[in-house]
Amino acid sequence: MADAAAIDALLPQTQCTRCGYPGCLPYAEAIARGEAPVNQCPPGGTETLLALARLTGRAVQPLNRENGIEAAPAVAFIDETRCIGCAKCLPPCPVDAIVGGPRRMHTVLADICTGCELCVAPCPVDCIVMLPRLRSAAPDLALPPPDDSRARFEAHNRRIARREAERAAVLAERKRGARAQRPAP
Repeated sequence: MADAAAIDALLPQTQCTRCGYPGCLPYAEAIARGEAPVNQCPPGGTETLLALARLTGRAVQPLNRENGIEAAPAVAFIDETRCIGCAKCLPPCPVDAIVGGPRRMHTVLADICTGCELCVAPCPVDCIVMLPRLRSAAPDLALPPPDDSRARFEAHNRRIARREAERAAVLAERKRGARAQRPAP
């Protein structure tokens, strides 16, 4: 049986959650444990499905259409004339490919966008659309390098965890301060 790291290395690292898991590594871990089939990754498509089947020794099955269909890699595009700066697109981006601040226009760093589509639904003004990746110097319309996307996703998660810990510490300190200021009964 293949280990999760080897399986994860074959995944496109879009972190799109379409497989039903919160990222590529949790999906890889489920495959390694025998809890998930290898046909759940629309961004990886047939190529990834075949590589996963070879690595794990499992039978090849068609891509599970309930998770989406195989399509050319896409990139998010924000219509900057319609963006209201609500910042609701920032937290769901797993690789921090969207930049901007509250009440300011946002934009997508196309070179690092994985095309996960997670920013589209939270936008209250529907100014985010997915477009096919433009041809670059590469001969194909490839996603960003998986190792780069994995590193950005891990950095994103570390930053979120650090902010949550800092927030919890501030709230705990406020709670202690409030208790200390209460008069004794």
